[in-house]
Amino acid sequence: MNARPWVKSYPPGVRWDAPIESGPLQSVLESSAVRYADQPALQFMDRRISYAELDALANRAAAGFRKLGVGPGVHVGLYLPNTPHYVIALFGVLKAGGVVVNYSPLDALAALAFKVEDSETDILVTLDLAAVYPQAEKLLETTRLNRLVVGAFPEFAAAPGPVKGFLASQGMLSEVPRDDRHVAFADLIANDGRYVSHPVGDPGEALAVIQYTGGTTGAPKGAMLTHANLTAAYAQYRETATRTDPPAMTEGGERTLCVLPLFHIYALSAVLILGLGLGAEVILHPRFDPAAVAKDIALKRITVFPGVPTMHVALLNLPDFEKYDLTSLKFCGSGGAPLPVAVQQKFEAATGARLVEGWGMSETAPAGTFTPRDRPTRTGSCGLPMPRIDMKFVDVADPSRDVALGERGEICIRGPNVMKGYWKKPDATAASTTADGFFRTGDVGFMDEDGYVFIVDRTKDMLLVGGFNVYPRNIEEAIYQHPSIEEVSVVGVPDAYKGEIPKAYVKLKAGAPPLTLDDLKAFLKDRLGKHEMVGALEIRDALPKTAVGKISKKDLREAVRTG
Repeated sequence: MNARPWVKSYPPGVRWDAPIESGPLQSVLESSAVRYADQPALQFMDRRISYAELDALANRAAAGFRKLGVGPGVHVGLYLPNTPHYVIALFGVLKAGGVVVNYSPLDALAALAFKVEDSETDILVTLDLAAVYPQAEKLLETTRLNRLVVGAFPEFAAAPGPVKGFLASQGMLSEVPRDDRHVAFADLIANDGRYVSHPVGDPGEALAVIQYTGGTTGAPKGAMLTHANLTAAYAQYRETATRTDPPAMTEGGERTLCVLPLFHIYALSAVLILGLGLGAEVILHPRFDPAAVAKDIALKRITVFPGVPTMHVALLNLPDFEKYDLTSLKFCGSGGAPLPVAVQQKFEAATGARLVEGWGMSETAPAGTFTPRDRPTRTGSCGLPMPRIDMKFVDVADPSRDVALGERGEICIRGPNVMKGYWKKPDATAASTTADGFFRTGDVGFMDEDGYVFIVDRTKDMLLVGGFNVYPRNIEEAIYQHPSIEEVSVVGVPDAYKGEIPKAYVKLKAGAPPLTLDDLKAFLKDRLGKHEMVGALEIRDALPKTAVGKISKKDLREAVRTG
């Protein structure tokens, strides 16, 4: 493959060899607290927290964590929705010298318990919400956890009293015991913010975050992200967001909507850390509500809205979508899952804002590719490799063989943002690394002569239909063109003759007429090859979602397996 063919496609001003400074992750906030002291850093339930105040709160959290014994080698879990508690605790733990472990509020108790034990988490930060606290209490009783730090959901709202009253009336709050194993978040930060700091040392070795990957088979694996990995990813995002003309983001002037969950690497890195580093005001939404998102974009004049495809679909399908004034939007990003072309085109037509796709993984923190806003859309592409990233493609059947430009293969990536390895899994780390030091992503795709990357599918999602390799994404793209389809996911189901056949799980748009398998096949006849044709169809009221809002093929495959 030609050496870095993507560089010639970079927008003017974006440099592949841009300087990447590595340092403590907390320095991103600390630098902005000096530059943007009085500007709003966070907005939550109509309360604004300035950069100076946020850094001071993080210092107080660090002092509180130090009193609890947090320091080098101590792992603190964050089991939180998007509230200021997450941001304050994140930087507080890092300032105290500890390591953050992210936990999803959507995980089952067994998965949470596995991660607590596997990651060696000693302290868990959570909230008094009935949606999370009971699980946290069970973990305190049954795992190695020795302390819970429990915040009150309304305490950082503009009007905490009414919010608390409403939540209590709806049965959404839990009673939290007062004992020596529970620490109120308010008590954690009730100090002068003075603490004994521990220098990070080598940012390339010091862990900042353990980020568990969902995985489709086996136990989850913890990606070890160092301070250098995360500050490198920040620098890469910063280069591609601010160096273009016009820039996608400017310093000190953006309002970024953070509705993606902060416990997911996409939101943590590409939304929160990037936003704080650029002096943006980050508006936190604890959960995704399409109407609330549209209302806030219009009311608060949001300029930056990163999401996942299912969020864009949900907004487009709001019954009164056209009534919202979304003209403030200037940069909309999509990641976490492939962006269907039909969804991209409809969103851009409806909002007038460019919706660009990027690709990354937990293991890459999650910088990977970016799509230049000033270039015509390359249908189906997730963009160009980011600065300081090298990428190659290897034969799926023989990973020792590199494939040529335009040929499909497994995407392999190397760069300063790529994880140190999998936590306590040296064999898995070795298996995912090529002889020349590239990380094997498990994604199948190809690169065109201009360096644009096209992801076809995950290696584990690929179907073998009558001896032919079939990629579900091709089928999903075709189905999304049907006017009645709101969401679709395709997985393989056993077939006595062909081995397996593609089955489409579909959610129809509200008011759409019934859809039969024969109807769908007729629609797809000229859009798919015979070997790709859907062999089964199931209409559902809703499709299962992952924590970040992606359609969960894992759950659909489990439904196939169990029957």
